Amino acid sequence: MRKIIFLLATLIANYVIHAQVKTPQPSPHTTVSQVVGLTDVTLDYSRPSVKGRTVFGDLVPFGKTWRTGANANTTITFSDDVIISGTTLKKGKYALYTVPKAEIWDVIFYSESDNWGNPEEWNEKSVALRATATPVTLGNFVETFTLSVSNLTNDSATLDIAWEKTMVSLKFLVPTAKTAMATIEKTLAGPSAGDYFSSAQYFFQSNGDLNKALEYVNKAVSMVKPGEEVPYWQLRLKSLVQAKLGDKKGAIETAKLSLAAATAAKNDDYVKMNNDSIKEWSKK
Repeated sequence: MRKIIFLLATLIANYVIHAQVKTPQPSPHTTVSQVVGLTDVTLDYSRPSVKGRTVFGDLVPFGKTWRTGANANTTITFSDDVIISGTTLKKGKYALYTVPKAEIWDVIFYSESDNWGNPEEWNEKSVALRATATPVTLGNFVETFTLSVSNLTNDSATLDIAWEKTMVSLKFLVPTAKTAMATIEKTLAGPSAGDYFSSAQYFFQSNGDLNKALEYVNKAVSMVKPGEEVPYWQLRLKSLVQAKLGDKKGAIETAKLSLAAATAAKNDDYVKMNNDSIKEWSKK
């Protein structure tokens, strides 16, 4: 009997330890991702609800810094530099703070994004950008705090903050034309030296077409600008390809060039590898 009681007590104790009570969060967490032009914008925040309260001017006092949401920092991340109110905000992740007022809001992008709510000590040096926006009264009631990226064009969008019957919109510009042109120019210019080197490396390491590997590494070497040294790692790969193709004489000549460049760069690993290879390939 005692053994049965002990076993039952153990089972109950294990159940209590491993059981997890699940209840709805009062301010559910959400993540919103939006592409604006060619720029990725991500919002990460918690969403409190009105629940019969007066929000702005009461729950959220006017004139005081607000976490702009609930719980941990509300954050916004830009994959490119953006322009807000004529000022460039560098790409990255920022905590989003606001100072609501009856007539105008301050919208603050804060570089320290790991606080729970407001920082214990506000550091003005961490303010990456401060802008202002005019609140408008909505015709509809927004029960749950909402952040969104709206009014999308190829070059801009608005960060919208809505709750209760108030909405604030802050426009930002994205570098779509600049990014698109850079992509177009790179594509039309053809493969880079790095592209050719990576392709040659793949063919060599995968025991693929060694003639293609030699062709591509030669193209990489040929793209070095006048007056610049051919990278020793490119020459090293070329020597390995030549040796594998049976051209030991050519491999040794190329390895010596790689050795000289590696010596100048003080890369001991490549110096050793080239010396070892030259010694091996010199054997008759």
